[in-house]
Amino acid sequence: MMFTVDGRDVPLAAGQTVAAAMWAAGIRSWRRTRVAGAPRGLFCGIGACFDCLVTIDGVANQRACLVPAHPGMAVTTAGPPDPPSPPGPGGTAVTTAGPPGPPSPPGPPSPPGPSVSGQTRCDVAVVGAGPAGLAAAAASAAAGLRVVVLDAASRPGGQFWRHQTGTRGAPAFEKLWSTVDGRVDYRPDSPVWFVEPGFRLHTPTGVVVADRLVVATGGYDRVLPFPGWELPGVVTAGGAQALLKGSGVPVGERVVVAGAGPFLLPVAAGLTTAGARVVGVFEAGRPAGYLRHGFTAGRKVPEALAFAATLARHRVPYRTGHAVVAARGEGRVSTVEVVRLATGGTRTVECDALAVGWGFTPQLELPLALGCATHLDVDGSLVLTVDAAGQTSVPGIYAAGEVTGVGGAALAITEGRLVGAALAGTAPPRRLLARRRALRSFAAVMHTVHAPPDDWPQWTDDDTLVCRCEEVPYGRIVHAVEELGATDAGTVKSFVRPGMGWCQGRVCGWPTAALAARLCGREVTAADVTALARRPIALPVTLGQLGGDISVE
Repeated sequence: MMFTVDGRDVPLAAGQTVAAAMWAAGIRSWRRTRVAGAPRGLFCGIGACFDCLVTIDGVANQRACLVPAHPGMAVTTAGPPDPPSPPGPGGTAVTTAGPPGPPSPPGPPSPPGPSVSGQTRCDVAVVGAGPAGLAAAAASAAAGLRVVVLDAASRPGGQFWRHQTGTRGAPAFEKLWSTVDGRVDYRPDSPVWFVEPGFRLHTPTGVVVADRLVVATGGYDRVLPFPGWELPGVVTAGGAQALLKGSGVPVGERVVVAGAGPFLLPVAAGLTTAGARVVGVFEAGRPAGYLRHGFTAGRKVPEALAFAATLARHRVPYRTGHAVVAARGEGRVSTVEVVRLATGGTRTVECDALAVGWGFTPQLELPLALGCATHLDVDGSLVLTVDAAGQTSVPGIYAAGEVTGVGGAALAITEGRLVGAALAGTAPPRRLLARRRALRSFAAVMHTVHAPPDDWPQWTDDDTLVCRCEEVPYGRIVHAVEELGATDAGTVKSFVRPGMGWCQGRVCGWPTAALAARLCGREVTAADVTALARRPIALPVTLGQLGGDISVE
C-alpha cells in the first residue's frame, strides 16, 4: 500500500497514522512555526500538542498523529513549493501547514456537527476507554445500568493498552474488554469537546445526556523545557511508545530515552526489542530509594526486573542521577547533552531521536468546567479530590485513574471498580479499598523517588522556548514577572501568552506555573496550575461543527 509525499511513493502499513507513515519514511518535520518559521513534526504523538498539524481534504489543522493513513493519500510537506499531487482513486488529499504562500483554492467544507436532536440518554456516561474507564463501565453494566463509553481514540485500551489494528491487546485488556464488549454503547472517535451542567456531553458523533458521569480521561506526558526540545526528532516518551505500539514504527535508529519515572523502562525495552539501538537511558531519579519502601514497592519488582533484563540483554546503558539538559542539531536532533546531577559533569551523546518524559499530567478539562474540587498531588500535578468510592465534590460526578493522581493501570482498574460499585449502589468492597490504599501508597513513593531535580529551571536560558505553540521563551516569562509585575501564572499568561496557543497549555501549563512561582519566590499552588488548565472548550472544534451542534429549544 502506498501514498505520496511531495510526489514520491511512500509505503504504509494497515493501522498506521499519517504521522507514523511519514516518520517511517524518514520525514521528521512537515510544518513551520508562525513566528520563527522553525520546523516541527511529531512530538506528543497522541494529539495533545498540535505540532503535527496538516490539512486533509481541504480541512485545515488536522493532527497527523491521530488520522489513519490510507492508500491514495497525497501529502505535501512544507518543503520546496512543488505543486501538490492529486489524490489517488478514492484517496485523500493531505497538505501540511507550511510557511505562508499563495492562497490555495478552497476545499470542501468540513462536515457539519451533529444536531442535538439526535441525543442519547443513559444512566451512566464514561469518558475514556482506558483501564479506569473500562473497569467502571464493566461494573456499571453488570449492575444493569445503561452505559455509554465515549472515547477519543479509535480503539479501546487508552494509552496504557495501546495496540495495533488487527492485533490482540495485553491479556489484562482482553479480559476486561470481554466484560464490556456488547454490554455497553461503546463510541470510539468520540472526544467530548464540551460538557454542560446536567451532564450533557457534546461529541463529534452526537450528544449524550447522562444521569451520572464518570471521568476517566487519563493523562499525557509532562515535559520540562530545555534548550533544543523543540527540534524535530525530540518526542515525548509517550509519543515514542504510541508510535511503536500503535503503528509499529520505532522513533529512531539511535535513540536516547530520558527523564524520570518507571515509564522510561518499557519505552526503552520496547524500542530495543523492535530493533532500535537505545544508546542510553538517563533516569534523573534514584530508584534505589525504593529499597527504603521494600514492602510497598515489592509488587512492582518483577515487572521492573523484566524490563531491566531486556535492556541488559541488549547492553543498553542505564544511568540514574543523569538528565538530558540540551538537544542540538541542524533541522533535527543529532546530539544531546547529558549531565550527571551529583557533580555537574556533562557529556555529549549522538542520537537521531530523543524520547523524554517526566511523568504525566492528568487531563481535567471536563471536571474543571463542572466545578469539581482539586488539589496538588505528591508530584505537583493538579488532581481531582475524591472520596474512597471515587465521588467528586459535585454530586453525580465520579472519577478514576490518573485524574485522581497518576499511579498506573492496576490502580486505575481498582478505582474504576470502586466507582462501578458506587454507581450500582453497593458498599465498596473492603479488598478493593485495601488495594487502593496500597497502590496509592506506592504511587506516593514513586513520585518521591522520581521527582524532577529542584533546580531543573537552571537548564533553561532566556532563549529556551517554554510555550511551543506561541513560541514564548523563558526570557519573556522572566520579563513578565520582573518588569511587568506578574505575581502568578495566570497573569504571566495574560502578559506574554504562554498557554494561549494551539494546545491551550497542555504542554507548557505545568512548567509555566512552576517557573512563574519560582520567579516570584514561592512554591507553586493549585491556583497556579489551574490557571493554565481551565479550557471551557475541552477540545478543538471547527465553526462548522459548533454551528451544527446548536439548536433552539
